[in-house]
Amino acid sequence: FPWQLRFIPVLHFVCELKAFYIQSIIYSAGRSKEAFIRYDVGLATQGGEAFVVSAVHEALAHAASLSRFFWPSHAAGKHTADLKTLKNRRAKKLRRAFGLADKSPLKDRQLRDALEHFDERLDRFLLDHHVGYFFPGPMVKDHTLSDESAGKIFKLVDPEAACFVLLGKKYFFAPVRKEVFHIFEEAEHMDQHGARLRS
Repeated sequence: FPWQLRFIPVLHFVCELKAFYIQSIIYSAGRSKEAFIRYDVGLATQGGEAFVVSAVHEALAHAASLSRFFWPSHAAGKHTADLKTLKNRRAKKLRRAFGLADKSPLKDRQLRDALEHFDERLDRFLLDHHVGYFFPGPMVKDHTLSDESAGKIFKLVDPEAACFVLLGKKYFFAPVRKEVFHIFEEAEHMDQHGARLRS
């Protein structure tokens, strides 16, 4: 139906189908929240480095997916004008309904792009770093370990600083986690009250 969107008032389209958006947001935020909770459990029970790192990675990947509801990608394709209009207006309405400002940590595309294009980032990382010590396995250590120029860290989580190091770059995820939990609670509230978006 994308080519028919020009015949439908976009805000009316979003309002009429708001329950589907709310349910989709609950899913992405819920999966991210659940992964963060598994991360907490992994730390408390010494679940192992692979468990802890994978939980953070999964939580942030779902957060990246969640962010596209509010700040959609600019990918081109068929019927671009219609979809662009829908995406931009839908995102604006959802940001207003969930009280998200442009300073939201979910808006930051750096982590989102790093997770979604990990294979390409890995290609460049390996091309740019020919010498040194490589640590391809998951690590739970102090994030300052990645400051050592000789050490090439693929994935590291620093629980004290709430820092995720991916291919040598640091991403502090505590603000993302807080935003995910907020969105999940808001979406659940909306769903339980007639699937109404807050105005």
